[in-house]
Amino acid sequence: MPFGLKNAPQIYQRLLDNALYGFLRISPGAATEETKDLFATGEPDAKSGLSIAVKSTWGYRKVEYLGHRVSKGGLEAHPKDLQSLVDLPLPTTLKAMQSFLGSLNYYSRYIEDYAIYASILYELREVDFHAWRCKWKANEEVTAQEDDEEKWSKVQVAFAMLKNKIATASILRHFDPAREAVIIVYASDWAISASLVQNYDGLYMPVMFTSRTLKSNEVNYSTVEKEVLALLRILETCFTMLVTRPLKVLTRHSTLAWLVKSSGLQVRLGNWAALLSQWTLEIVKCKKGEDQVLGALAASITPRKNVDSILSSIAPKKQSRQVADLPTPTVELNEELYVMSFDGSARVKQGGGACSAIVWRLPAWTIVAAASKYLDKSTVNEAEYEGMLLGFDLLEPMERRRLIICGDSNLVIRQMRGEIECKASGFSPLRAKALSKLQSWSTHAVYM
Repeated sequence: MPFGLKNAPQIYQRLLDNALYGFLRISPGAATEETKDLFATGEPDAKSGLSIAVKSTWGYRKVEYLGHRVSKGGLEAHPKDLQSLVDLPLPTTLKAMQSFLGSLNYYSRYIEDYAIYASILYELREVDFHAWRCKWKANEEVTAQEDDEEKWSKVQVAFAMLKNKIATASILRHFDPAREAVIIVYASDWAISASLVQNYDGLYMPVMFTSRTLKSNEVNYSTVEKEVLALLRILETCFTMLVTRPLKVLTRHSTLAWLVKSSGLQVRLGNWAALLSQWTLEIVKCKKGEDQVLGALAASITPRKNVDSILSSIAPKKQSRQVADLPTPTVELNEELYVMSFDGSARVKQGGGACSAIVWRLPAWTIVAAASKYLDKSTVNEAEYEGMLLGFDLLEPMERRRLIICGDSNLVIRQMRGEIECKASGFSPLRAKALSKLQSWSTHAVYM
């Protein structure tokens, strides 16, 4: 069998089942008292010569396996030392916080809205912990920024919530192919989540939870678009369970049904509609709001209106990405000019980086100069500035004519255009040097 084959465990298990079936030939539920005694004592079978290890256990209705409890009723999270995890104080180092989050991430499928609650903890950096340790370890009166106080207050709330979540984690039912699969989607200003549930005696019992925070460019999406992201995420996570099955989706917005049924949509909506076209979806809008389904939710599923109020106390400061609204550069027919493009990159952990620049001459788009270099210590934006300065060095001996400068760094371009201030001490000398070189070009424009 090829190494690393995705379905190797299933193939291996089937191989063992087929091999051992010829020795035992005992169907489940047909074990006699003599067979149970044989399993208990570990005595060999006279006919087959097969024996059972004494440490083996048989007939348990619930077993523990790799931090989980597995039973007929479903899956339960069962950490090795739950009490120590619950009593854990707030970590004072980044490594300790990462260890805590790594432990909980193993059980993320059991924690509803896990990524939402853990978002502000993932944003912490070593400098944040260093400042926090200096403040409390020295036991001095330190006047902290109001934003820092608010941030650490949210960190403590989120940390306590996550410990409570793992202590009261939901029991996840085994997916039953005979029952209807129901998806509940949720979207807030900065996060999305989805729950896969199935109906048991009039109650929606959880099968899987998934969630994530929104990227900076996704914060501006409408609520319906965010719900589509949540739907796509749960469909991808539970693909093997849900593929080829009709699905019911509970939502608070009727526009989601319009998106699924529409054709001829453009760009982002068109791509999403194409991804959803392979699924048989029944979009159900709760006419009376979420109250219509609250009575059918299991106690382990948090009503969405309660989540809204909880999130206000732990929401990180996520801002939508501000992209420079720049006009498209134009060139006259047969106009002679130079176009300089630059780029830079950095590997922050290793402390190195690189930058490059290219100069074209129009109208023939002839490359007249190009260069690149390595940087010993640099951030990404510093590498971008170094790339621009490298481009100016290439332009130095050339005849002065109209110059167009192009780059992909939002910060560098907007600082060069004077649209945002340059506050970082590392950028100020680089920006001043670039502006000084730019003065020798009377006709120029900077674009992104």
